[in-house]
Amino acid sequence: MKVVVTGANGFVGKNLCLALSKIDGIEIFRFDLDNTKAELEAWLNDCDFLFHLAGVNRPTDESEFTTGNTVFTEDVLGILEKRPVPVLLSSSIQASLENPYGESKLAAENAVRAYGEKTGAKVFVFRLANVFGKWCRPNYNSAVATWCHNRAHNLDIMVRDRSAEVNLVYIDDVVDAFIKCMNCEKEPILPFMSVEPCYKKTLGEIVDLIEDFRNEPQTLEVPDQRDGFSKKLYSTFLSYLPENEFSYPLTMHCDNRGSFTEVLHTLERGQVSINISKPNITKGQHWHHTKHEKFLVVSGTGVIRFRKMDDSSAKVISYNVSGEKLEVVRIPPGYTHNIENTGSSDMVTLMWANEVFDPSKPDTFREDV
Repeated sequence: MKVVVTGANGFVGKNLCLALSKIDGIEIFRFDLDNTKAELEAWLNDCDFLFHLAGVNRPTDESEFTTGNTVFTEDVLGILEKRPVPVLLSSSIQASLENPYGESKLAAENAVRAYGEKTGAKVFVFRLANVFGKWCRPNYNSAVATWCHNRAHNLDIMVRDRSAEVNLVYIDDVVDAFIKCMNCEKEPILPFMSVEPCYKKTLGEIVDLIEDFRNEPQTLEVPDQRDGFSKKLYSTFLSYLPENEFSYPLTMHCDNRGSFTEVLHTLERGQVSINISKPNITKGQHWHHTKHEKFLVVSGTGVIRFRKMDDSSAKVISYNVSGEKLEVVRIPPGYTHNIENTGSSDMVTLMWANEVFDPSKPDTFREDV
C-alpha cells in the first residue's frame, strides 16, 4: 500500500511515519515544506491512502490560515478527484470556535466531507484535542511540551490559572486511531471523529505531576502505571531529558558486609532495592508483622533461612539460591529470616518490598534465625 503523509515533519507526522515504516508492505511518501507541489501531485496520483496532516497554526498574517489550511486542502482534494482514495484529515477542536484558525479548519473539514460525498471515497475527519507526547515542539503551541522541556532542563514554568481544565490526547493513541482507519478497522463517523481516551485535567494537576517526575532522582518515585494519563505524561517528560542526564546516582549504604541500595519507590507497589553481600556474610536476622518481600539472587550463591515466630519449636527452613538458577524466594510476614553468602565472590540480590520503608513505622524486628 502506498500512502501520502502531508505535514510529515511535524509532531504528529513524525510519529505516524515512524509507526507506518514498521508495517510490512507500506510505502510512505512524505510531503512537507521542503517538497514541491509537483512531487505531491505525482505521489497523490499513485497513492492508496492520504493522511492530510499539514496545516498552519502560527502564521505571520491571519490570511495564511485560509491559504495553509483551507486552500491547500482544496488543492489536494482537487488532484485526488481524478483518482479518488480514502482521506484522513487531522483537524482541531478549534474548528467549533469562531476565530480565524478555527474557521479555516472548519472549511477544510467541509471540503473533505464534500470530496467524500462527490467521489464516494471514505473520509475520516478527526478533531484532535491537545496532543502530547514525544517530539512535540516546546515553546510553540503545546503547554505540555513546554512544561516538560522546561522542567527537564531545570527551567521555570508559569501557570496563570491552576484550576483551568484542558482536554488531552496522547500521540500513540492518535497514531493508533489513524492506522486503524487506514487498515479499515474503523469506519468513518461524520461529521467528525475523536481520539480516545481523552483526558480532562487541570493545569495544576499536570504541572504537579511533571514536578514529581523531575524529582525522581531524589525521591526514587515512579508514577502509578495503572493511571493511563500519568503513565503517558511520564513517558513524555522522559523524552525531553537532556542527553547528559539520562542517568542519576543512587545512595549506596555501605559497610564491611557489603551494600544496600534503594532503586525505585512506588506508592502502590512498594520499593525495589539491590543488596550486595560479601563472602561468608549473613544479613537480615529480622522479621515483620505485615511487610513482605521477594528476594532474587542474580549473581553469586547463598542460602536464605526462615524460622516461624509463633512456634518456639519451629525448625529452620532453608532455600539454596544462585545466580545460575534465577528463582524468587518469598519472605512471608511472621518469619524471621536471613540471607548468607556461601560463595567466594560478592552475592547480588534484587529485593522487592510491598511498601516503601518508613523510618517512623519500620515493621522490622531483630531476631536471629
